Amino acid sequence: GKQLERELEARGFTMGHDPDSVELSTLGGWIATNASGMKKNRYGNIEDIVLEATLVTGIGDVEARHATPRNATGVAPRVWLFGNEGNFGIITKAVVKVHPIPEAREYGFLVFKTLDDGVRFLKRLRHEGAVPASIRLVNNTEMRFGQALKPAPSFFHGLLDRAKKFLLIKIKRFDPLKMAGCTIVMEGTAREVASQRETIFSLGSEFGAMSGGASNGRRGYTLTFGIAYIRDFFNQFHIMGETFETSVPWSRIHDVIGAVEEELAKQAKIHSLPSKPYLAYRVTQTYHTGVCIYFTMGFSGKGLDQPDEIYHHVESSLREAILANGGSLSHHHGIGKIRKGFLPKIQTDASLQLLRETKRALDPKNVFAIRNGAIDA
Repeated sequence: GKQLERELEARGFTMGHDPDSVELSTLGGWIATNASGMKKNRYGNIEDIVLEATLVTGIGDVEARHATPRNATGVAPRVWLFGNEGNFGIITKAVVKVHPIPEAREYGFLVFKTLDDGVRFLKRLRHEGAVPASIRLVNNTEMRFGQALKPAPSFFHGLLDRAKKFLLIKIKRFDPLKMAGCTIVMEGTAREVASQRETIFSLGSEFGAMSGGASNGRRGYTLTFGIAYIRDFFNQFHIMGETFETSVPWSRIHDVIGAVEEELAKQAKIHSLPSKPYLAYRVTQTYHTGVCIYFTMGFSGKGLDQPDEIYHHVESSLREAILANGGSLSHHHGIGKIRKGFLPKIQTDASLQLLRETKRALDPKNVFAIRNGAIDA
């Protein structure tokens, strides 16, 4: 993914698809998993970006053709490409939308007294149609984790930081253990970015937010690309962690978050975890009807018998809590093997049978025996 973006940038263009895994994932993988990038608001999800694609199957090529704005030509072959997770074949080529590299790019950061203030701000911003390329609301735990990873400031910048903290906590009465942060990336023409900046920060002030500076916005955005490396580093110290996500209606955001927090505390007691589990979350994507919530969960497995099984059980119980409170099985990570057991809860028998019959039709010799999602063979 990163190589593709570098090749485009060398020619003055960008695809705009910027997932957390951009250094490790590929265009074919994005299509096969129905991926979403952090700049979805400006450039779209992968299904909005890809115009044509070819899937090589056991009986021949299945192609999504005709790079035109829209088609009404019956059931389109593209439905078997996006989200097929490798079950039906291999994606070998694609035609995608590209855009000129933005004239201007700015980062920003807003601090809210509570996560709820930030959620209400995001909903208002979405419905006013002023959403920037990327805007993500992080809870207190994730915000403090990001701040803990900051390099030591110079003496001058240290003074400025202390002054800002004094204003935030002592004057404005923000609780350090309750406030939430919002990382912002604005892209486009200089005029567009100026307009976005004015709207976002003006609206933010209506919800009691304070600006946290462009440097915190940049750091919060780029930190996302390091989460997998941080996870692998922590593994050396018996700390097990992973991310999982869901999409929920605006009205169920707090229900889902509360259910996950409650269930994790319950599981910690059931399995006698040696310390309090880590749970952070952020609202990463917004839509007219709802949002994507992205969780990071981890705990120490030191001294536990079969820690991998315990982790899988804990994660599954959190997924159950999400589904029970109106969340989806996945927003963009897909199903794979870990979540396939939940499919009967979200799809009818006929829907699952359709997928399995399609597998048999496209791959009669079961060449692509990856067994992801609904496919068991």
